[in-house]
Amino acid sequence: MLPPAVAFLPEITFQTSRSSGPGGQNVNKVESRVELRWHLLESQLLSDSQKVLILEKIANQLTAEGLLLITAQDDRSQLRNKEIALARFHELLLRSLRRPKPRKATKPSKSAVRKRLEGKKIHGEKKANRRRLE
Repeated sequence: MLPPAVAFLPEITFQTSRSSGPGGQNVNKVESRVELRWHLLESQLLSDSQKVLILEKIANQLTAEGLLLITAQDDRSQLRNKEIALARFHELLLRSLRRPKPRKATKPSKSAVRKRLEGKKIHGEKKANRRRLE
């Protein structure tokens, strides 16, 4: 089971910068854009097997140093953007730790096979009846 995103706070660093987008003069003055940084391989809260599983799923989202970067600039408030980034982080971890259900191979039923073949036969007869008789 994965601990809540708040448990990862000691391992997470936040960096702020000026955001683009709506906000008028507020955008030019306030650093509301939040970038969440987390080092996967140095995490103390995850087991080695969990780290490997996460690494397989989000390898393309990690930097060369193994940092996961998540940015949020949806809101004008820095605090709200920090909450959004944490929520995205937690959702990403949950998604990457979820194992897909193995698919069970199935066969079509005998009646389904029979219906399909009957339909093909009827369709073939229909086409055969269109031919010119000579």
